[in-house]
Formats: sequence, C-alpha cells, structure tokens
Amino acid sequence: MYAPRPESMKKVGIFPGSFNPVHIAHLALANWLCEYGGLDEIWFLVTPQNPLKEAKDLTDCRLRFGWVAKAIADYPKFRASDFESTLPLPSYTIQTLRALRASFPDCLFHLIVGADNWENMAQWKDSQALLAEFPLRIYPRRGCDPAIPPHLTQVRKVDAPLLEISSSFIREALGQGKDIRFFLPESVRNDILGRMKSFKDK
Repeated sequence: MYAPRPESMKKVGIFPGSFNPVHIAHLALANWLCEYGGLDEIWFLVTPQNPLKEAKDLTDCRLRFGWVAKAIADYPKFRASDFESTLPLPSYTIQTLRALRASFPDCLFHLIVGADNWENMAQWKDSQALLAEFPLRIYPRRGCDPAIPPHLTQVRKVDAPLLEISSSFIREALGQGKDIRFFLPESVRNDILGRMKSFKDK
C-alpha cells in the first residue's frame, strides 16, 4: 500500500520520454502540470531506450537531451535530466524512480504517464511495486478513458489540454520539407534544420 510522504517535500513530476524531438505538446502539458496540477517542478527524463519500443529512428540520447535543454531554458520550473543514462540498460521505470529517490531524498517524485500507458501498465516491470511506492499523474489521450481503482488514491487523472502531436509526425513533416515552425520551439527547430542541411551538404 502507498504510504504518503511529508507535504513539505518538493513535488517533482518525472516526465519520461524519448523526446525525439521534444515539441510543443510536451512543453504545454508540462507547463499545465506545474501551473495547474500542483507540481513544483517537471523533470524531462530523456530515456536512452524504452524496453517496450524499438530503437528504430531513435536519435542519439545526447542530442535529444540537448534539444530538451534548449527548449526549456527560460522556464525555471523545468529541468532536463539525463539521469537514466547513468543507469544500466535496459531502462526500467521502477529502477529509475528508486534511484532518483535515493539521490534526491528531499523530493517526492510523481510519475507522469499518458492514459494509454496507464492501460498497459501491467506490462511494465514490477508495476505493482511502482504503484505502491510512487504517486502517478495520468494525462489524457484520445480514445482512452482510464479506470482507476478506488483504493489507488495516489493515482490521479489530470484535466490537462489534449494536444495530439507526436514526435513521429514531427520527423515525417521535417523529412517532407514541411514548414512546421509553430510545432517546435524555435531553438530546437533551428538546430534540427541546421543538422539536416549539414547532412545534405556532405
């Protein structure tokens, strides 16, 4: 059973993802969670490799981390984290959260997951232990209406805006030469376009 921790602890939302690349939907959700969702900070946890996903088209982790750092530089409640890169692979959420808790004992970590991931949580490693040890915030995804058992008081749905933008859409649009300047932070878009031009010029 989940045991609440002191209210005085800093409430940090852990937002894991490949961020391949980070885009405005990621940022808007995190912004909402800080300003309306009761979290003090959001840490964008850039994952080296999700064990449940293929590594196809996955950009180098250091480059993805750099994009996140550029995108959030002006907002003090956001942090880019490559913490998972210091841990053994494959990356399992329960192991990462436990390591974070040991490294930052003054923080109460809340895991941020989409409603689709909540529905598949039984596939996660040690999912029952994860639910027993950490609070969760579930954000909406189209076509998903997550059912939360009443006894899981540490699991909350949040009424964040629904923004259906994916990193795969961003990659495809850039590959097609589309001008999607308002889907990406300017610093990230400029970096990606510069790298694409450099690659073409070789």
